[in-house]
Amino acid sequence: MALDSFNDQSLSRRAMKAELLDAETELRLAYAWRDQRDEEALHRLIQAYMRLAISMASKFKRYGAPMNDLIQEAGLGLMKAADKFDPDRGVRFSTYAVWWIKASIQDYVMRNWSMVRTGSTSSQKSLFFNLRRVQARLEREAAAQGEELDRHQLRHKIATEIGVPLRDVEMMEGRLSGSDYSLNATQSVEDEGREWIDTIEDEGAQASEIVESNLDNRQLRNWLVQALGALNERERFIVRERKLREEARTLESLGQELGLSKERVRQLEAAAFAKMRKALEAQSGEVHHFLA
Repeated sequence: MALDSFNDQSLSRRAMKAELLDAETELRLAYAWRDQRDEEALHRLIQAYMRLAISMASKFKRYGAPMNDLIQEAGLGLMKAADKFDPDRGVRFSTYAVWWIKASIQDYVMRNWSMVRTGSTSSQKSLFFNLRRVQARLEREAAAQGEELDRHQLRHKIATEIGVPLRDVEMMEGRLSGSDYSLNATQSVEDEGREWIDTIEDEGAQASEIVESNLDNRQLRNWLVQALGALNERERFIVRERKLREEARTLESLGQELGLSKERVRQLEAAAFAKMRKALEAQSGEVHHFLA
């Protein structure tokens, strides 16, 4: 589907006219794409769920991004979902696609919010998309109880509510409230044209540190690959989604996708970590902190 050839209105109209797939047809199309790389089947699958992508994109309009760009990012997420979807897992494609669509839109919004990257860790993403909403609710609740929160108290409550460090709340507040300035702007007339960029300290690692870090990372990756090799396919999937993603999946969401209870997923995760720990001990003689 050529997303860049239509504006957001025409895309919306086309999406609303698309067929609604029943579970049997959806499964047949998913198998045709996965097993035979049938592009017509992929096209039908994407067209049928483009309305879902557009609906999710519309929820991010408040961040100031053009709606057409949001729809295109949602469409890219939808296509990634179709490419990675495994119909054998017994989960509806729409349920699986929601994760990829949301991640694609969020990454786009954060990349384009400011010329200076806002951040991409899970805590920064959570703050970026929830800080204002949580702040407004806390202020309403305090006002209803006849209380008045100062900035310090409010930040503490936000950090507790979202589950992030206080320093992250303070940093994100500054980024969301500030504007972009050119680093090539002069500081003042008295500084004889000195630019702000001249005051930035080079915090980059030295060459020796880079080489040492690369060697350590290469060894760690080798150990990790070998440890993952001790797991079966389902265990590798759980470990990858829980520990190797930038934003970890919850036990509940994995349970829904795998058709298992949250407790059963937790048990499988613990068993997988035990196998990996044993493999790592055999390779390096110690258990690495990332399994703690």
